[in-house]
Amino acid sequence: MDEIWHDRKRNFMGWPWSFTRYGLTKELLTIKTGFFTTREDEVRLYRITDISMTVTLGQKLAKIGTLKCCSADKTLGDFEIKNIRDPKKVKALLSELIEKERAAKRVTSREYFSHDDADHDGIPDDIDDDTDNDD
Repeated sequence: MDEIWHDRKRNFMGWPWSFTRYGLTKELLTIKTGFFTTREDEVRLYRITDISMTVTLGQKLAKIGTLKCCSADKTLGDFEIKNIRDPKKVKALLSELIEKERAAKRVTSREYFSHDDADHDGIPDDIDDDTDNDD
């Protein structure tokens, strides 16, 4: 498949001196890491559920940024596309391709919003602790 976008993870100066490479096609995002031992991960775009962008002061000076992707992929899970050029453009491109792929595959995500356990103690907050009222 033809790559739409590719880049390397860059160092603090913005130079591509890294053995991490990113590639994007219409259906896949690939992450290749390593020199002696190479690992290649791929995630199908319709499995990515959310993208956020972080640009620190140092990254701003080097004109790079990091994208954090939340995904439903079993092996990769949530991951980061670290220190890439033009992170805003890449985020927009990735979002557009994800939406197209989700529409083509007819994938929808359902979000569950609940306030049943606001204190996160594992016990629903609406349960009354006084179960034996001997008044």
